[in-house]
Amino acid sequence: MVIGDSGRRTGVGVTDSISSDVAAVGRIGVVDKILEVVCRTTGMGFAAIARVTEERWVACAVRDEIAFGLGVGGELPVKSTICDEIRDSRRAVVIDHVAQDPGFHDHATPALYGLQSYISMPIIRRGEFFGTLCAIDPAPHTVNTPEIVGMFELFADLIAQHLDAEARVAETEAALLDERHVGELRDQFIAVLGHDLRNPLASIGGGARILARMDLDEKARTMIGLMQGSVHRMTGLIDNVLDFARGRMGGGFDIEPAVEADMAGVLNQVVAEMRTAFPHRTIETDFALTTPVRCDSRRVAQLFSNLLANANSHGAEDAPIRVSAVTEAAEFVLAVANTGEGIPPAAVGQLFRPFSRAAMGPHAQGLGLGLYIASEIAKAHGGALSVASDETQTEFTFRMPLGG
Repeated sequence: MVIGDSGRRTGVGVTDSISSDVAAVGRIGVVDKILEVVCRTTGMGFAAIARVTEERWVACAVRDEIAFGLGVGGELPVKSTICDEIRDSRRAVVIDHVAQDPGFHDHATPALYGLQSYISMPIIRRGEFFGTLCAIDPAPHTVNTPEIVGMFELFADLIAQHLDAEARVAETEAALLDERHVGELRDQFIAVLGHDLRNPLASIGGGARILARMDLDEKARTMIGLMQGSVHRMTGLIDNVLDFARGRMGGGFDIEPAVEADMAGVLNQVVAEMRTAFPHRTIETDFALTTPVRCDSRRVAQLFSNLLANANSHGAEDAPIRVSAVTEAAEFVLAVANTGEGIPPAAVGQLFRPFSRAAMGPHAQGLGLGLYIASEIAKAHGGALSVASDETQTEFTFRMPLGG
């Protein structure tokens, strides 16, 4: 029996966003088998998976054994379908024999399409109504049984799960593309920092050192000192940002450990640089290094420089920064202490996280990466960075095994 024309549109004519849903259903490998099982089990001649919205009823997959004349991508006027009612109720509709069904014997849809048996199960994915799995036939069939209804529920859930899985794959692929784009931008950012900022900064620093050797008045020397301090801070900021970006991309901080016989010399060089940049600050040192230290001395110097910069920023300007380093009990221990307002207990747990500057109060400077970088360098050496702070003193301590 050929069902009469009902204003339906056949063929693949879908051009809007629903087309992606049609394609997604088409990519589910078991769809054809599901529709075949539906027809064989119910005895009905037409089965379909439909995408149903407020405005559209579109066939995503079709098995047609009764020449209904609707193919994949074909549409029915949504208001002419029972699926429109199912979209509102989210409940299945099952009819064995329209002519004998008290709820549907005078319903417009069966009369319009010449139906006598009908079953339609809502497909719900991610809590949202997607469409229906439905079957129709011009002859009556016994479909309102627990077995058939249960089968439709199972198939509708299976279709929803496949659609969810495909959506997750698509989202993952999109995220990977975004990550690649972010990675490219990050690489460009590092290149800008490494070249376009470091080179002119080095020129400024070199010029400041030349000027500092000239016979200048006190005001000019003060200006040169400020310039050198700014260059020192900017160099530290650039180094920290570069290390942060590289660490995030590479999963950690690389070190090149070697036996350093003159660890005191390494530390004294950092102190000398700080004294040059901030001549008004007093730095007291107490080094008792009797054993060579296996470490990446460049990285340990960076850690030390960050701790000194932190003490300089947050310590009382009229009190000295106190530095001690010792090799004892198979450990290298480096401590930097400053007098001044203590760190609030609530902020201590945030100190070694990136961008934690706000936790340090309104007088903090920089990006909040210095202590994070120092902590990561400590970890890379198999050691740890800790802090003790009260109302009189704040002390950061780095401990690592002498053997690296």
